[in-house]
Amino acid sequence: MTEIMARLNSHARDLDRFWQGRILWDSPMSQFSTLKVGGPAEAIISVTNNQELNKLILWLKKHEIGWWIVGRGSNILVPDTGLAGVVIILEGEFRSIEKPMNSSITRKKGKVLIRAGAGCLLPKLVNYCISQNLSGLEFGVGIPGSIGGAIVMNAGAWGYEIGSLVDEVLLMNSNGDIFPEQGRNLGFFYRKWSLPHNMILLSATFSLTPGSKDVIKATCRKYQELRRRNQPVAEPSAGSFFKNPPADSAGRLIEKAGLKGFSVGGAKISEKHANFIVNTGKASAADILHLMQTVQQEVYKRFGIKLEPEVHILGGV
Repeated sequence: MTEIMARLNSHARDLDRFWQGRILWDSPMSQFSTLKVGGPAEAIISVTNNQELNKLILWLKKHEIGWWIVGRGSNILVPDTGLAGVVIILEGEFRSIEKPMNSSITRKKGKVLIRAGAGCLLPKLVNYCISQNLSGLEFGVGIPGSIGGAIVMNAGAWGYEIGSLVDEVLLMNSNGDIFPEQGRNLGFFYRKWSLPHNMILLSATFSLTPGSKDVIKATCRKYQELRRRNQPVAEPSAGSFFKNPPADSAGRLIEKAGLKGFSVGGAKISEKHANFIVNTGKASAADILHLMQTVQQEVYKRFGIKLEPEVHILGGV
Protein backbone atom coordinates (compact mmCIF):
# COMPACT_ATOMS: atom_id res chain seq x y z
CA MET A 1 0.00 0.00 0.00
CA THR A 2 1.55 3.29 -1.07
CA GLU A 3 1.81 6.34 1.16
CA ILE A 4 -0.35 8.34 -1.25
CA MET A 5 -3.15 5.78 -1.21
CA ALA A 6 -3.02 5.41 2.56
CA ARG A 7 -3.68 9.11 3.12
CA LEU A 8 -7.44 8.61 3.12
CA ASN A 9 -7.21 7.54 6.75
CA SER A 10 -6.10 11.01 7.82
CA HIS A 11 -8.68 12.72 5.58
CA ALA A 12 -11.70 10.50 6.31
CA ARG A 13 -13.45 13.10 8.44
CA ASP A 14 -12.82 15.79 5.81
CA LEU A 15 -14.23 13.54 3.08
CA ASP A 16 -17.30 12.80 5.19
CA ARG A 17 -17.95 16.55 5.54
CA PHE A 18 -17.17 17.29 1.89
CA TRP A 19 -19.31 14.62 0.24
CA GLN A 20 -23.05 15.14 0.55
CA GLY A 21 -24.01 11.63 -0.60
CA ARG A 22 -23.60 8.26 1.08
CA ILE A 23 -20.14 6.84 1.71
CA LEU A 24 -19.63 3.14 2.38
CA TRP A 25 -16.68 2.78 4.75
CA ASP A 26 -14.61 -0.42 4.93
CA SER A 27 -17.09 -2.26 2.73
CA PRO A 28 -16.10 -5.63 1.19
CA MET A 29 -15.32 -5.48 -2.51
CA SER A 30 -16.67 -9.01 -2.91
CA GLN A 31 -20.12 -7.45 -3.36
CA PHE A 32 -18.81 -5.45 -6.34
CA SER A 33 -17.00 -8.31 -8.09
CA THR A 34 -18.41 -11.16 -10.17
CA LEU A 35 -15.69 -13.39 -8.65
CA LYS A 36 -17.29 -12.71 -5.23
CA VAL A 37 -13.95 -12.16 -3.52
CA GLY A 38 -12.04 -9.12 -2.28
CA GLY A 39 -11.29 -7.38 0.99
CA PRO A 40 -12.72 -4.03 2.13
CA ALA A 41 -12.31 -0.76 0.27
CA GLU A 42 -11.53 2.18 2.55
CA ALA A 43 -14.42 4.11 0.98
CA ILE A 44 -16.94 3.47 -1.80
CA ILE A 45 -18.76 6.44 -3.33
CA SER A 46 -21.42 6.46 -6.06
CA VAL A 47 -21.59 9.39 -8.48
CA THR A 48 -24.54 10.09 -10.75
CA ASN A 49 -23.31 12.68 -13.25
CA ASN A 50 -20.23 14.38 -14.70
CA GLN A 51 -20.41 17.29 -12.27
CA GLU A 52 -20.33 15.03 -9.21
CA LEU A 53 -17.46 13.02 -10.63
CA ASN A 54 -15.50 16.18 -11.44
CA LYS A 55 -16.01 17.51 -7.93
CA LEU A 56 -14.89 14.24 -6.32
CA ILE A 57 -11.85 13.68 -8.56
CA LEU A 58 -10.54 17.21 -7.90
CA TRP A 59 -10.97 16.80 -4.13
CA LEU A 60 -9.15 13.46 -4.16
CA LYS A 61 -6.35 14.90 -6.28
CA LYS A 62 -5.96 17.87 -3.93
CA HIS A 63 -5.57 15.53 -0.96
CA GLU A 64 -3.40 13.03 -2.90
CA ILE A 65 -5.81 10.15 -2.34
CA GLY A 66 -5.89 7.23 -4.77
CA TRP A 67 -9.11 6.23 -6.52
CA TRP A 68 -10.52 3.44 -8.67
CA ILE A 69 -13.43 3.42 -11.11
CA VAL A 70 -15.39 0.15 -10.88
CA GLY A 71 -18.26 -0.81 -13.15
CA ARG A 72 -19.93 -4.21 -13.00
CA GLY A 73 -16.79 -5.73 -11.47
CA SER A 74 -16.71 -8.51 -14.06
CA ASN A 75 -13.04 -8.22 -14.91
CA ILE A 76 -11.36 -7.36 -11.60
CA LEU A 77 -9.67 -9.20 -8.76
CA VAL A 78 -9.31 -7.37 -5.44
CA PRO A 79 -6.81 -8.76 -2.89
CA ASP A 80 -8.07 -10.06 0.45
CA THR A 81 -6.31 -7.11 2.10
CA GLY A 82 -8.69 -4.78 0.26
CA LEU A 83 -8.11 -1.43 -1.43
CA ALA A 84 -6.76 1.80 -0.02
CA GLY A 85 -8.33 4.99 -1.33
CA VAL A 86 -11.77 5.55 -2.84
CA VAL A 87 -13.69 3.20 -5.14
CA ILE A 88 -16.00 5.18 -7.42
CA ILE A 89 -19.19 3.58 -8.76
CA LEU A 90 -20.86 5.16 -11.81
CA GLU A 91 -24.65 5.35 -11.44
CA GLY A 92 -27.51 7.64 -12.51
CA GLU A 93 -26.79 9.38 -15.82
CA PHE A 94 -23.80 7.14 -16.36
CA ARG A 95 -26.19 4.21 -16.88
CA SER A 96 -28.33 5.93 -19.50
CA ILE A 97 -28.80 5.18 -23.20
CA GLU A 98 -29.52 8.08 -25.50
CA LYS A 99 -32.05 7.43 -28.24
CA PRO A 100 -31.47 9.04 -31.65
CA MET A 101 -33.68 12.12 -31.78
CA ASN A 102 -33.03 13.22 -35.36
CA SER A 103 -32.17 10.76 -38.11
CA SER A 104 -30.28 13.40 -40.08
CA ILE A 105 -27.96 13.85 -37.12
CA THR A 106 -27.66 10.27 -35.91
CA ARG A 107 -27.40 8.55 -39.29
CA LYS A 108 -23.89 8.48 -40.72
CA LYS A 109 -23.03 6.60 -43.92
CA GLY A 110 -25.94 4.22 -43.41
CA LYS A 111 -25.12 3.77 -39.72
CA VAL A 112 -27.06 4.79 -36.61
CA LEU A 113 -25.26 6.40 -33.69
CA ILE A 114 -26.27 5.39 -30.15
CA ARG A 115 -24.75 6.93 -27.04
CA ALA A 116 -24.46 5.03 -23.73
CA GLY A 117 -23.02 6.03 -20.37
CA ALA A 118 -19.91 4.30 -19.05
CA GLY A 119 -21.87 2.72 -16.20
CA CYS A 120 -24.49 1.18 -18.50
CA LEU A 121 -24.34 -2.60 -18.59
CA LEU A 122 -23.38 -4.04 -21.96
CA PRO A 123 -26.27 -6.57 -22.01
CA LYS A 124 -28.69 -3.66 -21.37
CA LEU A 125 -27.33 -1.86 -24.43
CA VAL A 126 -27.56 -5.05 -26.49
CA ASN A 127 -31.23 -5.43 -25.52
CA TYR A 128 -31.84 -1.78 -26.42
CA CYS A 129 -30.24 -2.36 -29.82
CA ILE A 130 -32.53 -5.36 -30.37
CA SER A 131 -35.56 -3.17 -29.65
CA GLN A 132 -34.29 -0.58 -32.16
CA ASN A 133 -33.39 -3.13 -34.88
CA LEU A 134 -29.69 -2.25 -34.69
CA SER A 135 -26.94 -4.77 -35.38
CA GLY A 136 -23.28 -4.89 -34.34
CA LEU A 137 -23.27 -5.55 -30.61
CA GLU A 138 -24.82 -9.01 -30.63
CA PHE A 139 -21.50 -10.58 -29.50
CA GLY A 140 -21.82 -8.67 -26.20
CA VAL A 141 -25.10 -10.28 -25.16
CA GLY A 142 -23.48 -12.51 -22.55
CA ILE A 143 -20.66 -10.22 -21.41
CA PRO A 144 -21.71 -8.98 -17.94
CA GLY A 145 -19.53 -5.86 -17.84
CA SER A 146 -20.23 -2.14 -18.10
CA ILE A 147 -19.67 -0.05 -21.22
CA GLY A 148 -16.70 1.69 -19.59
CA GLY A 149 -14.96 -1.53 -18.66
CA ALA A 150 -15.75 -3.11 -22.03
CA ILE A 151 -14.15 -0.23 -23.92
CA VAL A 152 -11.09 0.14 -21.68
CA MET A 153 -10.32 -3.56 -22.18
CA ASN A 154 -11.66 -3.68 -25.77
CA ALA A 155 -13.94 -6.55 -24.85
CA GLY A 156 -14.73 -9.06 -27.53
CA ALA A 157 -16.10 -12.49 -28.36
CA TRP A 158 -16.69 -14.73 -31.37
CA GLY A 159 -14.17 -12.77 -33.45
CA TYR A 160 -15.63 -9.31 -32.74
CA GLU A 161 -14.29 -6.45 -30.58
CA ILE A 162 -16.17 -3.48 -29.19
CA GLY A 163 -13.46 -1.01 -30.22
CA SER A 164 -14.39 -1.44 -33.88
CA LEU A 165 -17.85 0.05 -33.17
CA VAL A 166 -16.80 3.11 -31.14
CA ASP A 167 -17.40 6.32 -33.10
CA GLU A 168 -16.60 8.78 -30.30
CA VAL A 169 -16.16 8.89 -26.53
CA LEU A 170 -16.43 11.54 -23.85
CA LEU A 171 -13.46 11.54 -21.46
CA MET A 172 -12.39 13.16 -18.20
CA ASN A 173 -8.73 13.53 -17.28
CA SER A 174 -7.20 13.65 -13.79
CA ASN A 175 -7.61 17.46 -13.76
CA GLY A 176 -11.38 17.11 -14.19
CA ASP A 177 -11.33 18.41 -17.78
CA ILE A 178 -14.01 16.90 -20.03
CA PHE A 179 -13.48 16.49 -23.77
CA PRO A 180 -14.53 14.28 -26.70
CA GLU A 181 -12.21 11.96 -28.60
CA GLN A 182 -12.72 10.05 -31.83
CA GLY A 183 -12.81 6.28 -31.51
CA ARG A 184 -10.05 5.89 -34.08
CA ASN A 185 -7.69 7.80 -31.76
CA LEU A 186 -8.13 5.47 -28.76
CA GLY A 187 -5.49 3.00 -29.90
CA PHE A 188 -7.45 -0.22 -29.54
CA PHE A 189 -5.47 -3.45 -29.33
CA TYR A 190 -6.32 -6.96 -28.16
CA ARG A 191 -8.01 -6.52 -24.77
CA LYS A 192 -6.85 -2.94 -24.16
CA TRP A 193 -6.89 0.65 -25.31
CA SER A 194 -3.88 2.97 -25.34
CA LEU A 195 -5.02 5.84 -23.14
CA PRO A 196 -3.43 6.56 -19.72
CA HIS A 197 -4.76 4.58 -16.75
CA ASN A 198 -6.09 7.74 -15.06
CA MET A 199 -8.25 8.72 -18.05
CA ILE A 200 -11.94 8.23 -17.22
CA LEU A 201 -14.45 7.23 -19.87
CA LEU A 202 -17.78 8.99 -19.29
CA SER A 203 -19.79 7.80 -22.28
CA ALA A 204 -19.40 6.27 -25.72
CA THR A 205 -21.16 6.66 -29.05
CA PHE A 206 -21.45 3.51 -31.14
CA SER A 207 -21.86 3.25 -34.91
CA LEU A 208 -24.40 0.49 -35.54
CA THR A 209 -26.10 -0.99 -38.59
CA PRO A 210 -29.88 -1.13 -39.15
CA GLY A 211 -31.01 -4.70 -39.51
CA SER A 212 -33.76 -7.26 -39.08
CA LYS A 213 -34.95 -7.69 -35.49
CA ASP A 214 -35.56 -11.41 -36.08
CA VAL A 215 -32.01 -11.92 -37.39
CA ILE A 216 -30.48 -9.87 -34.56
CA LYS A 217 -32.44 -11.81 -31.92
CA ALA A 218 -31.50 -15.13 -33.51
CA THR A 219 -27.80 -14.18 -33.46
CA CYS A 220 -28.05 -13.22 -29.78
CA ARG A 221 -29.77 -16.52 -28.96
CA LYS A 222 -26.99 -18.40 -30.77
CA TYR A 223 -24.26 -16.65 -28.77
CA GLN A 224 -26.14 -17.15 -25.50
CA GLU A 225 -26.52 -20.86 -26.22
CA LEU A 226 -22.82 -21.17 -27.07
CA ARG A 227 -21.95 -19.54 -23.73
CA ARG A 228 -24.30 -21.81 -21.77
CA ARG A 229 -22.89 -24.87 -23.51
CA ASN A 230 -19.18 -24.01 -23.29
CA GLN A 231 -18.72 -21.66 -20.31
CA PRO A 232 -19.47 -21.90 -16.56
CA VAL A 233 -22.11 -19.16 -16.61
CA ALA A 234 -23.77 -20.40 -13.39
CA GLU A 235 -20.61 -20.06 -11.25
CA PRO A 236 -18.88 -16.89 -10.03
CA SER A 237 -16.01 -16.01 -12.37
CA ALA A 238 -14.36 -13.06 -14.07
CA GLY A 239 -14.97 -14.42 -17.55
CA SER A 240 -11.90 -15.46 -19.55
CA PHE A 241 -9.04 -15.17 -17.08
CA PHE A 242 -6.03 -15.13 -19.42
CA LYS A 243 -5.44 -13.39 -22.73
CA ASN A 244 -5.06 -15.69 -25.70
CA PRO A 245 -1.44 -15.77 -26.91
CA PRO A 246 -0.92 -14.99 -30.63
CA ALA A 247 -2.43 -17.67 -32.88
CA ASP A 248 -3.33 -19.88 -29.92
CA SER A 249 -5.89 -20.34 -27.16
CA ALA A 250 -5.19 -19.96 -23.44
CA GLY A 251 -7.90 -22.51 -22.70
CA ARG A 252 -6.27 -25.08 -25.01
CA LEU A 253 -2.85 -24.58 -23.41
CA ILE A 254 -4.24 -24.87 -19.87
CA GLU A 255 -6.15 -28.03 -20.74
CA LYS A 256 -3.13 -29.58 -22.51
CA ALA A 257 -1.08 -28.83 -19.37
CA GLY A 258 -3.48 -31.12 -17.50
CA LEU A 259 -4.96 -28.37 -15.33
CA LYS A 260 -8.64 -28.58 -16.20
CA GLY A 261 -10.48 -29.13 -12.92
CA PHE A 262 -7.37 -28.33 -10.84
CA SER A 263 -8.14 -26.35 -7.69
CA VAL A 264 -6.46 -24.31 -4.99
CA GLY A 265 -8.67 -23.83 -1.92
CA GLY A 266 -12.03 -22.66 -3.20
CA ALA A 267 -10.71 -21.59 -6.62
CA LYS A 268 -10.92 -24.03 -9.51
CA ILE A 269 -10.14 -24.27 -13.21
CA SER A 270 -13.56 -24.82 -14.77
CA GLU A 271 -14.38 -28.29 -16.09
CA LYS A 272 -16.35 -26.60 -18.89
CA HIS A 273 -13.71 -24.15 -20.11
CA ALA A 274 -10.09 -24.19 -18.95
CA ASN A 275 -9.66 -20.42 -19.32
CA PHE A 276 -12.21 -19.76 -16.56
CA ILE A 277 -11.26 -19.69 -12.88
CA VAL A 278 -14.41 -20.16 -10.82
CA ASN A 279 -15.21 -19.55 -7.18
CA THR A 280 -16.68 -22.80 -5.90
CA GLY A 281 -18.20 -21.00 -2.91
CA LYS A 282 -15.48 -20.22 -0.40
CA ALA A 283 -12.56 -19.01 -2.50
CA SER A 284 -10.32 -16.21 -1.31
CA ALA A 285 -8.49 -13.80 -3.57
CA ALA A 286 -5.29 -15.52 -2.41
CA ASP A 287 -6.65 -18.87 -3.69
CA ILE A 288 -7.34 -17.33 -7.09
CA LEU A 289 -3.93 -15.64 -7.27
CA HIS A 290 -2.20 -18.87 -6.27
CA LEU A 291 -4.12 -20.79 -8.93
CA MET A 292 -3.32 -18.09 -11.52
CA GLN A 293 0.39 -18.36 -10.77
CA THR A 294 0.27 -22.15 -10.88
CA VAL A 295 -1.32 -22.03 -14.32
CA GLN A 296 1.29 -19.56 -15.55
CA GLN A 297 4.15 -21.71 -14.25
CA GLU A 298 2.83 -24.99 -15.64
CA VAL A 299 1.95 -23.60 -19.07
CA TYR A 300 5.35 -21.93 -19.30
CA LYS A 301 7.11 -25.12 -18.22
CA ARG A 302 5.22 -27.16 -20.82
CA PHE A 303 5.00 -24.75 -23.77
CA GLY A 304 7.39 -21.85 -23.07
CA ILE A 305 4.47 -19.40 -23.15
CA LYS A 306 3.81 -16.93 -20.32
CA LEU A 307 0.07 -16.38 -20.06
CA GLU A 308 -0.93 -12.81 -19.27
CA PRO A 309 -4.03 -12.20 -17.10
CA GLU A 310 -6.96 -10.55 -18.81
CA VAL A 311 -8.37 -9.83 -15.37
CA HIS A 312 -7.19 -6.58 -13.75
CA ILE A 313 -5.64 -7.15 -10.32
CA LEU A 314 -6.39 -3.99 -8.37
CA GLY A 315 -3.92 -2.92 -5.73
CA GLY A 316 -1.23 -5.36 -6.86
CA VAL A 317 -0.59 -8.97 -5.89
